[in-house]
Amino acid sequence: MHELSNRVPGQEVIAKLLDVQGQDAGRSLLGRVFGADPLSAEARPWYRGALGELAVGRLLATLGPEWTVLHAVPVGTGTSDIDHVLIGPAGVFTLNTKNHSDQSVWVAGRTLMVAGQRQRHIPNAAHEAARAGKLLSAASGMPVEVTGVVVIIAPKNLTIKKAPEGAQVLTDRQLLRWLHGRRPALTADQVLRLASAARLPRTWHRNPGLQADPAELQHRFNALRDYVNRARRRRLLWALAAVVGFFSMIFLSLLF
Repeated sequence: MHELSNRVPGQEVIAKLLDVQGQDAGRSLLGRVFGADPLSAEARPWYRGALGELAVGRLLATLGPEWTVLHAVPVGTGTSDIDHVLIGPAGVFTLNTKNHSDQSVWVAGRTLMVAGQRQRHIPNAAHEAARAGKLLSAASGMPVEVTGVVVIIAPKNLTIKKAPEGAQVLTDRQLLRWLHGRRPALTADQVLRLASAARLPRTWHRNPGLQADPAELQHRFNALRDYVNRARRRRLLWALAAVVGFFSMIFLSLLF
């Protein structure tokens, strides 16, 4: 049985993305020429989610060796997972990453609105943290308090009208500063004990199965991301060519 420390950020989301995108028929020749988005409508939200979890994963990789960081932790009995689990001197945290880039986010108590639409991010993060606390307590033999955190990726703005209840709400830019500012809550021995329990798949999932190859998933995702980026650059070049052509026509009309 593999330890969970081998998993990569966004592993479950990436696996779902590749499965959904693999069912798409792909772009036409004309679409490829003009840089049409290669992502299907169903795959696009999974792609954004993967980018968000990878961005947070890169941030968490800068935490010191006193921290244990686990990604895409399968939990429960089905296919649910916890985006990131952190265990360190400041305590235990479950991170729920949400990619709401360039959107306005508003928070008051247990209410979180994205572009005017109410989301269940805070109650979900609170439930996730409570479940993680029970599972880690049972596995480690010590009472464990877990703090749930909603991490918003690159929002247009984040307005905290009233302090969030049940879970913290932070942007990706605030996350590391917030973690480093927390007071010590666990001894080194407690951190080691909890980290050892947290790495075991059976701590979290009743029937842990075989893992997909994280390196293979990451390789396939990187190839897809390159494909998406090339298509975007091609669209931009066509847009630039259209603008240049438009102004050239105006200039020529003025000359003649």
